Amino acid sequence: MADDIEAKEPHNEFDTILVLDFGSQTSHLILRRLRSLQVYAEMLPCTTKLADLPFKPKGIVLSGGPSSVYDQDAPHVDPAILELGIPILGICYGCQEIAWRINSENVARGEHREYGHTDVNIHHTNDSSINRLFAGLGETIHVYMSHFDKLTRLPSEFVVIASSKNSEYAGIAHQTKPIYGVQFHPELEHTPRGIEILRNFAVNICGAQASWVMKNFRDKEIVRIRNLVGSSAQVIGAISGGVDSTVAAKLMKEAIGDRFHAILVDNGVMRLNECEQVKETLREHLGINLTVVDGAELFLSRLKGVTEPEQKRMIIGETFVHLFQKEASRLEQEAEKTQNAGPILWLLQGTLYPDVIESVSYKGGDPAYVRPSATIKTHHNVGGLPKTLKLKLIEPLREMFKDEVRKFGAELGIHRDLLMRHPFPGPGIAIRILGEVTPERVAMARAADNIFISEIRAAGVYDLMSQAYVAISQDRAVGVQGDARVYGYIAILRAVKTLDFMSAEPYEFDFGLQKRISTRIVNEVVGIARVTYDITSKPPGTIEME
Repeated sequence: MADDIEAKEPHNEFDTILVLDFGSQTSHLILRRLRSLQVYAEMLPCTTKLADLPFKPKGIVLSGGPSSVYDQDAPHVDPAILELGIPILGICYGCQEIAWRINSENVARGEHREYGHTDVNIHHTNDSSINRLFAGLGETIHVYMSHFDKLTRLPSEFVVIASSKNSEYAGIAHQTKPIYGVQFHPELEHTPRGIEILRNFAVNICGAQASWVMKNFRDKEIVRIRNLVGSSAQVIGAISGGVDSTVAAKLMKEAIGDRFHAILVDNGVMRLNECEQVKETLREHLGINLTVVDGAELFLSRLKGVTEPEQKRMIIGETFVHLFQKEASRLEQEAEKTQNAGPILWLLQGTLYPDVIESVSYKGGDPAYVRPSATIKTHHNVGGLPKTLKLKLIEPLREMFKDEVRKFGAELGIHRDLLMRHPFPGPGIAIRILGEVTPERVAMARAADNIFISEIRAAGVYDLMSQAYVAISQDRAVGVQGDARVYGYIAILRAVKTLDFMSAEPYEFDFGLQKRISTRIVNEVVGIARVTYDITSKPPGTIEME
């Protein structure tokens, strides 16, 4: 049975390009670009051993990275992977890694750092197989460079296929093997025709089938879930009402019907009327078994006096697990009393790929490449199960990005308005209230957020943003209302645009709309005296406040 389940993992069902990550901030963008071509891609650490590969990829991309290949502690790819006989594309550091593997003197520090836009000249050869990477791109392309080190001489058995003013070996290709390297970054939007280069590599050179479409995934995943869960076991899942958990719940309903039980824990820090809306959506519109657990008073009592963000997350997470376990035990006792009802053996989570990347990421600089980079913040749905729960985890969306989940939800028949809802964090408004979480400040945050969202919906710009909300500062400011002095909190508007939630830019508001939102919040929400707008990008900021 286990072998059958393993055989149905996405990389064994779809042609897969493997991205080996050297710690680049843009490695995930390589995945996104490939998947946008409907080619499935997965990412593993650069030092993954050939013997440990769980599948044979159609091709391999070596990412960029912050290290220098000649440093003593630089990360390196398993040499055996280069001998697999499948196509390889090295990007920036990955290109240097290919050259360094052949001769360590092929790479050195350049005289000047090449950072930003530049033009690359394409060198056509008499061998059509060598020309395939840049096929159809003409004589010159505009690209984005970001490197200090560079190839200082051409590796043996390679030819030059591209050059720039500062990089004479901006593109290289092996004379007889399908191995290529580029010094620039085709995965970035700043390289306008980079997507064509990745298509040439993945589809034309690797021969990967563009079959990563949501209908194909839906059919295969339903079969996988049925095989995994079996014919009688039951599944429970925590539901927030957000896109991820709703899509995961709908998929589970499609796969096993009423043997799936959704649990909504009201933590007291959800948005205005959130629980009522979730109940209506899941029960009435999607036909999902849903139990609502009222834990608002317990959550708020445990958060009293707590101001540190990570402590808030931990308290909310632990309290959630406590209430969830209690409800799971009740459901299990009921199942035991019901004839022909199987045991509850599985827990559904709506974990996404960005959750995994940000919670446990790996960066270069460690010779064993096992040192995780700094964890920015704990994600509530990543990191495994509490031992006391004794349930096996099922995460059908774990390999997906947010936009893929939305496409998948549409394939499942979920209404567009729900699919396009902005994400909402597991700890809820608690991490949008800077400082102590009190019932009064929760009420402020809910009311102000409701005004903000209703105004941007009315203006027709809601779908132009990826995430928008109101946070409440712990600082206060003096104001004048009705000729009287007030001393109230500061509301912080936050709205960003992003494709993958790994990086984000602030939304550029119409000033008239901003003024209207500010006026309504100050006039209608008791306790708020001022409104500001946070224009910080991610990085250096994060999308949420805490």
